[in-house]
Amino acid sequence: MLLTAIVLVGLITALVATKQRVSHMFVAATALLLVGGEIDTQTVLSHVTNSGIVTLVLLLLAAIVLERTVLLSFLAKHIAHSKYLPSLIKMGALSAIASSVLNNTAVVATMMRAVMKSQLHAPQRLLIPLSYFSILGGTLTLVGTSTNLVVSGLVTAQGGPNIAIFDFLPIGAALVVGCGAVVMMVSRLLPQHTTAESLESQYFIEAAVEPNSPLVGKTIIKNGLRALDGLFLAEIVRGDSLISPVKPDDVIQANDKLLFSGDVRRVHQITALPGLHTFNKGDLPATNLREVLVSPESILIGKTLKQVGFRARFDAAVIGLSREGKTVSGKLGSNPIQSGDKLMLAVGPDFERRQNISRNFFLLSDYKTFQPLSVVQNTAAIAGFLAAITLGALGIMSLIESLTLYLVLMVGSKVADSSQLRRRFPFELLTILVCALSLASAVQSSGLAQSVTQSFLSHINGVPTVAVLLGLILLTVLLTETMTNTAAAALMVPIALSIADGLQLNAMPWVMAVAYGASACFISPFGYQTNLMVMSAGEYRPADFIRVGWPVTLMYIAIVTVSIPIVFPFDSV
Repeated sequence: MLLTAIVLVGLITALVATKQRVSHMFVAATALLLVGGEIDTQTVLSHVTNSGIVTLVLLLLAAIVLERTVLLSFLAKHIAHSKYLPSLIKMGALSAIASSVLNNTAVVATMMRAVMKSQLHAPQRLLIPLSYFSILGGTLTLVGTSTNLVVSGLVTAQGGPNIAIFDFLPIGAALVVGCGAVVMMVSRLLPQHTTAESLESQYFIEAAVEPNSPLVGKTIIKNGLRALDGLFLAEIVRGDSLISPVKPDDVIQANDKLLFSGDVRRVHQITALPGLHTFNKGDLPATNLREVLVSPESILIGKTLKQVGFRARFDAAVIGLSREGKTVSGKLGSNPIQSGDKLMLAVGPDFERRQNISRNFFLLSDYKTFQPLSVVQNTAAIAGFLAAITLGALGIMSLIESLTLYLVLMVGSKVADSSQLRRRFPFELLTILVCALSLASAVQSSGLAQSVTQSFLSHINGVPTVAVLLGLILLTVLLTETMTNTAAAALMVPIALSIADGLQLNAMPWVMAVAYGASACFISPFGYQTNLMVMSAGEYRPADFIRVGWPVTLMYIAIVTVSIPIVFPFDSV
């Protein structure tokens, strides 16, 4: 029991305090428990076939099929309105409905492009609300967010109650309406500067001084580096040192890295300077620029551009990097990439044909990586998915059976690309869930859960049950804001089940408290992927999320706390 407790505390600390991949930390924790004999290999392998996990994987694959259809692009085209409030209402309603059945990351990625292209309203007034409404929409159904499916899978694996597809709907609808109203009120607090001209965003453009360059030995002024139109020499990287700010009489040396800031569309001025090694020394045109966000599924995360061979892999070169609304300083090639980073790329002719683009990036343009589907194929993909969900909801088939049939038919009819499904298979999420189930097994089998529950129950004698429920919700929300939603759900489900067992009450209120609490990420941009996406795209600061997120969070917690005992009564067992 002691080893399990130490590993669990260490895992929580690592999740909160470090930026390592969540999957790596869960694997390390599981490995320690395996070596320590707290769990065995058979236990770990048995969780791979957990019905909730299999259902989640199938739903994510089905969502990839739907991303190829006209559904999301159709919705994105209908969010614009000449007046701000109607635009916000339309966008909120459409994104919430779409997120109830689709991966909200894909929903936000598609609608985000439409918002940023719009000349009617400043994108900053809409992007955070877009993320919030997609999060709220995910609470409408079991399949609306991976968090709900994670909770369902963990609960089922530990002998808890089955959660149906529409069990979430009553409270989810109240959240969309109640929290949506708060979002509309606080959206006026958001910044209003435009990012429609995204190519004018501030990036650092890197150029290396070749040893034989005529620039070597001359000052900044003599080389004309202070006279560039729309660009400014901001920093010089010389060996391991950084020169900033750059003075007019600083002398250029061989192998210096010059970092320019400003309008990247004026990069031709840099490429015209003699003896500078720029991104387009080969055949990448300086005029063919794309702005992208790094996907949470990207192979780039945690690695540098050099380590992944970026140019060869994508036929593109990174000429600018922005993170959390700020330009990244220093050498571009030695900065590890993070999920949600915004990159400015100079792309080659083969970029559009590369099959790995959609997995690694969200493109902030109308660029498409797939051939469009025909009317018949679009109809088959959308109607087939709705039929699969309906069959599962009515109990005619299990979701595993109906979704498997759907995917087989889509691949067989060439509507879905099997190689794309293989490349985007959610290995990382699967790893987290299997490890989370293994950790839960260790907590139960070691007696830690029983010990913690007994200690907890001894301190809440006389405390109203609804107050205990509120405490569970608050703890889950806190973990979600400080780590990730799936990690918070995985850690809190065993605690919720132990509380229900100790109080001898129906488990549903407690597991639903975890499910809803793990989706309540409005204050931090780092706990939920869609928040991170819009922060980079809209050049928000964390303070912007805090300013508008705390009223939404308070309303969210109030609705959940009041609604759960009504929809899922505290019945004794």
